Amino acid sequence: MKIHHLRNATMVMESEDKFILVDPMLGERGTAGPPFTLFRFKPKRNPILDLPTNAMDIVRKTTHCLITHLHPDHLDAAGEEFLKSNQTPITCSIKDEKDLKKRGLNVVNTINYWTKSNFLDGTIEGIPAKHGYGFISKPMGNVMGFYVQLPNEKSLYLSADTIYTNDVEKVLHKYKPDVAVVACGTAQLDLFQPLLMTMEDIVKFTKAAPGSVVANHLEAVNHCPTTRTQLREELAENGLLEKTFIPNDGEVIEIE
Repeated sequence: MKIHHLRNATMVMESEDKFILVDPMLGERGTAGPPFTLFRFKPKRNPILDLPTNAMDIVRKTTHCLITHLHPDHLDAAGEEFLKSNQTPITCSIKDEKDLKKRGLNVVNTINYWTKSNFLDGTIEGIPAKHGYGFISKPMGNVMGFYVQLPNEKSLYLSADTIYTNDVEKVLHKYKPDVAVVACGTAQLDLFQPLLMTMEDIVKFTKAAPGSVVANHLEAVNHCPTTRTQLREELAENGLLEKTFIPNDGEVIEIE
């Protein structure tokens, strides 16, 4: 398997002739929406940088799409237009099916929590995700992670926008994914607690992961302060850097 990291949480999983686009935020800099914070962090329209120049070359090969939730930094207007114009087959949470179909998207597979379904000659299972600590997780709405097993490939846990929970720990300890993808930007609004894992919980996640870890959701939207350099230094201090990929935008990771 190859993982093409594009920007933020947008990536393409390549497996033989299958190209699975995940959470497509495909618009130019500043086109996904206004700043998520005005005071805590510098107010910039999102995304705060363009896609890498090679991104659309791989996106155009998309054969299927996975959507973890409907926030604009995971599905923007450009992403919607790409999916609609190509009638790309989409797999999503059963809770997002109605909304996505209303937008004219081609939902072919809906997933429930802790339920295994057929997916591209393999299987996929929905994993609960909690988008924030404390009260803020409720207004942030539904998010779903995915545990994916494709033929002749390493198993992959796409944890999505979540904090560290018992459900996350269950997947890491019981399912033992070969590859685990974690959102590391430590996103936070002007008020309330963080929306994504704190650095302490990122370290906890990485320690618990039995295989390789891929870090994403970094340096692309204005409410995510954690940088790749900060993350790399923290993981190095904890002896975890060797098991972790922290890709630059446009970088390809080969999972053997």
